[in-house]
Amino acid sequence: MQNLRVTLIQAHIIWEKIDENLDHFSQKIKKVLGQTDIIILPEMFSTGFSMNPKRVAEPMDGKTINWLKFQAKNAEAIVTGSFISIENGKYFNRLIWMQPDGNYFFYDKKHLFTLAKEDEYYTAGKSRIIVEWKGWKICPLICYDLRFPAWSRNSKGYDLLIYIASWPTPRIDAWQTLLAARSIENQVYTIGVNRVGEDENNCQYSGASSVYDYSGKPRYRVFDQEDVFTAELNYEEQKGFRKKLDFLSDQDRYSFE
Repeated sequence: MQNLRVTLIQAHIIWEKIDENLDHFSQKIKKVLGQTDIIILPEMFSTGFSMNPKRVAEPMDGKTINWLKFQAKNAEAIVTGSFISIENGKYFNRLIWMQPDGNYFFYDKKHLFTLAKEDEYYTAGKSRIIVEWKGWKICPLICYDLRFPAWSRNSKGYDLLIYIASWPTPRIDAWQTLLAARSIENQVYTIGVNRVGEDENNCQYSGASSVYDYSGKPRYRVFDQEDVFTAELNYEEQKGFRKKLDFLSDQDRYSFE
């Protein structure tokens, strides 16, 4: 199995300014054209973590989807991140897994952040997705999902766990601790991509976008600045670690989906 190049884009997000945000991320993606396999953007990358879906929600054939199609094709890579989607009169915090050929999968955030009343504006997802790219099986999740370990449980043998987020500075220690915990318990590379800056609600974000290996060891982390970083993940190293310390075989057998 070949190694996988994964690019984390940590950036400031301009409040509810879709065009400006798409342009901002376009400039950052240009830096890695032809140099990566997966490009990861933060949660609600085109608007910020907004509870105003009526104002900024887009359909599944709207501007952000078409932008993702162009970027994935141009980069010859997966581009993933979440945006505010409207479908059948309902709003979703929807992660898109866009392939270079224009086909995509999506995941609707399961655990809505009740402290921000996200559950009052958005409809929760009901199931995970496991996607495949370059032979790797990948589980992409969103922000608050990180606090619920059963949801990321590696019962389907995936090889990479991804969280995209708008995780605020006052709880950044929990972000780092939980990312490490998810990598340890699932014996899997775990990547978290967060935003930086301040939003319209005076909420501060310090980033701490990170790459953890299959043992919970941090391989990369960056705070308080915009950043574009590409990590190379080694499948054979992870496979060897799991074979030597086969903890996954001892996990409890139960279904939660």
